[in-house]
Amino acid sequence: MDLHLVTYFVAVVDHGGITKAAQSLYISQPSLSQAVRTLEKRLGVTLFDRTGRRLELTEAGRKLDVAARRILADVDRAKAKVDAVRELRAGRVDVVTYAAFSVDPVVNIVRLFRERFPRLSVRVVSADSPAGVLSALRSGDAEVGIMDSAAEHATFTAIPMAEQELVVAAPAALADGLPDPMPHSAVRSLPLVIDHSDPITASLLDGLLDDDGKNVVVDCQLPSAVWSLVKKGTGATVLPGTVADRQLAGLRRLALDPPLTRPWGLVLRSGLPSPAALAFISAAKVHCGIAPDPAEPRDW
Repeated sequence: MDLHLVTYFVAVVDHGGITKAAQSLYISQPSLSQAVRTLEKRLGVTLFDRTGRRLELTEAGRKLDVAARRILADVDRAKAKVDAVRELRAGRVDVVTYAAFSVDPVVNIVRLFRERFPRLSVRVVSADSPAGVLSALRSGDAEVGIMDSAAEHATFTAIPMAEQELVVAAPAALADGLPDPMPHSAVRSLPLVIDHSDPITASLLDGLLDDDGKNVVVDCQLPSAVWSLVKKGTGATVLPGTVADRQLAGLRRLALDPPLTRPWGLVLRSGLPSPAALAFISAAKVHCGIAPDPAEPRDW
């Protein structure tokens, strides 16, 4: 059933006839009469009793009147919700990432996003690897992914953002006498507590591991557990400098020589991003000091 036919029908009921209804709809009387006849033909019923001067609803017409008003109310509510999202008055963006980026840059981007767009919300989904990020995007469980820019992203749209500088964080007992900056070869003698499950990260850290990676004493995918183990003296770890400064402030922070960086970016499904996703992209660019595109929303 065409929505405009439903609208025309309700207008005729409300105005008690074709003439006034046509005037309110700014269409001709013949056009409105034809629309009502078309609706009756499609439904296979007579909607109006035309024997008197004023059109009266038949039993079928009264049933349609109830349903038609419900349809129009539902449409109005749906339009209001769409408008609210488009105008950033409501909505949610679903973001997926994995352990390597779960603190840096996710925390600061989400903080900026909420400061700039306080009426929008964020749902952060956990994946186990770059492949898991792409799988969540492909299935529709998330709209924006945060992952290593060096990882294969297939047909997805990638937006390079920035680089993490990785450093060594070690308890005093292990860090005593270590040079700063620290050559990669020197790290191989340290017991490490790291997440070695992601192939991209494992490849990046390969030069810091001894033969067969035997200096990896704990392989852990949980950042908070890694930090606790390092604080307890179980081993050193390799993590972004910004995370080391916040989460392991009491430990020695050693730069690497040569520097070790990990590029990251956003990955999107094909098609036009939602307004909330565009707002998240805008916040990510602000976090990285990148000028936003004109099409991206500004602060609310």
